[in-house]
Amino acid sequence: MPDIATTSATAEPDPTLTAALRRLGGRATLGDFVSATGLPEHDAESALKSLLETHRGHLEVSDSGDLLYQFDPKLIARYREPFGVRFRKAAWSAFKTGFKVWTAVMLVVYFVVFVVLIIAAMTANRDGDRGGFGGRRGGFGLGDFFLLHWLMGGRGWNRGSLYYGHSYAKRLPKDAQPPFYKKVFAFIFGPEEPRPTQLQKDRGVLQLIRARNGVLTTAELVEHAGLPLPEAQEEMGRLTGAYGGDPRVSDRGEVVYAFPDLMKSAHGRVRSREPKPAWLRLEYPKKLTGNSAGSNLGIGAMNGFNLVAASVMGLGPAVQSASLGLGPVDPLWFFGLGVVPAVFSSMFFGIPVVRSLGLKGENRGRMRRNVRRILIGMVYGRSVGAVRWISVEEAIRHVGKRLESWNVSPKVVLKELETLAAEFDAEVEADDSGFRYRFPAIRETFVEAELMRRRLKLQKQKLGRIVYATSDTSAEASKRDLDAFDKELARAEVDVSRYLPSPGEVGYEEDFEVVMDERPARTRVRRRSSPRNRPRWQ
Repeated sequence: MPDIATTSATAEPDPTLTAALRRLGGRATLGDFVSATGLPEHDAESALKSLLETHRGHLEVSDSGDLLYQFDPKLIARYREPFGVRFRKAAWSAFKTGFKVWTAVMLVVYFVVFVVLIIAAMTANRDGDRGGFGGRRGGFGLGDFFLLHWLMGGRGWNRGSLYYGHSYAKRLPKDAQPPFYKKVFAFIFGPEEPRPTQLQKDRGVLQLIRARNGVLTTAELVEHAGLPLPEAQEEMGRLTGAYGGDPRVSDRGEVVYAFPDLMKSAHGRVRSREPKPAWLRLEYPKKLTGNSAGSNLGIGAMNGFNLVAASVMGLGPAVQSASLGLGPVDPLWFFGLGVVPAVFSSMFFGIPVVRSLGLKGENRGRMRRNVRRILIGMVYGRSVGAVRWISVEEAIRHVGKRLESWNVSPKVVLKELETLAAEFDAEVEADDSGFRYRFPAIRETFVEAELMRRRLKLQKQKLGRIVYATSDTSAEASKRDLDAFDKELARAEVDVSRYLPSPGEVGYEEDFEVVMDERPARTRVRRRSSPRNRPRWQ
């Protein structure tokens, strides 16, 4: 069964619609699109929302309060990757598959073969047999097959299940532990990475929308996901198209996204618990193998044994014969017990060494994203309530205390703080101790969202008060103006701090926790919250 999210996201849109957008340079109002396509207004709006789901784009608002749909001029699909990237992924996947098959044969079978030959040689020498390695005639006994079954067997492991590493496996029941060959593959290529579908990743955002009464802003999405603001704007565009979002412009010109359909429930009033914010879902450093130290030691010892045995028993006689002028050895023996296992064992150790070089760069990226998420917690905590200043020194100290074991450079903290300041148009001033920043725009965004929630009351599925009607008399219009003035005075009293859970704390979340709820109950991983857990870098 195909992934629903993937199917909808990769469906080709009507070429007449994309052609119209290209003529408009990817930037259009609803009126522009209606004029360019000839569609009725409602159909044109639905088409634009659908295109936001499948193509890179977001919404903007003009000074006059009008909505503008902004797409990439080339109308690039959201999930389309360049040919070079797709080719590299396909080549690496094919190589991994082939090498895994080779590993299943080489590591275990050659280990057994070399052990048998060594035992045969020792037995032959003890019995005075000078016939070489022929004590067992190269055959396998019943014990060998039991060993092979133990190494390759699953012992209750669900066939087709992925191995996310030791931290995942130790939470599983004892009768569902991963087989040895999964750990061998992880030693070479790293643990298998969870690949949640788009629907699985969207569940947290949808839970957030329902918890906030069907209304969300881009800044609130940044709070949840930790995305850079431009990426969050793109994501809000996709969510709008995918889940029936209704973008609205607030009184202060802020784009606020309402999702009325998500607030309709067959069980009465919608009650949803907020998911954790970004600073409570930090990324663990990625592991080279994901295995326990004992598993790595055992696997390394097996392959090391094969490498030494191939060098001594397969390549050694050839070198010795050549040096003594005794002629060439049997090619089958030379290649079968020398070259092939030696090349394989060298690659077995070499691939993780090469991977470790790229892993350092990837973990640096994870560290930077964690720094950003912690700074988001600090910035939002100082902005959503009373707007307060944040100095560079405070930010460095705040991040350093929470990522103590990561050895974060102050330059990284400063760079991420400056990025946040640019994204949210922060106020900057210099004092004797250096620069400090203030983020009033974040509070403004939260206040606008809260006022929109009060106005729409989507949790009750009723409209708020009428603020304007063409049938108003002069007295009625004057009364509405007075009510609007009173509402403006009440803006400063709007409390939105409840939307920031624990901004001074941090926590971690494993990648596989996104998809773990769909595993069978027998092997489901238990959630463990560790806000003060400090991972160690490899």
